[in-house]
Amino acid sequence: MLAISRALMSEPRLLMLDEPSLGLAPKIVGEVFEIITKLKEEGITILLVEQNAFAALRISDYAYVLENGKIVMEDVAKNLIGDDTIRQKYLGG
Repeated sequence: MLAISRALMSEPRLLMLDEPSLGLAPKIVGEVFEIITKLKEEGITILLVEQNAFAALRISDYAYVLENGKIVMEDVAKNLIGDDTIRQKYLGG
């Protein structure tokens, strides 16, 4: 959260986040994603790289799915959450 706060001091139009939930307790992960959602609502564009696929897709408008560094799927995030392949491979069934 400190890193996000520092980045916001420069009033960016684009915020790039790489694994913001990595190593955090589940309660804190929820708080971080709430903050990201609020920033999005304030009009900041966010480029999010995240292994927690469900959390990332819930707050995203559009998503790319990478496997071994290659894009294997892309679509509106809501469509990907509902996709059977995505659910089985990345969201735990």
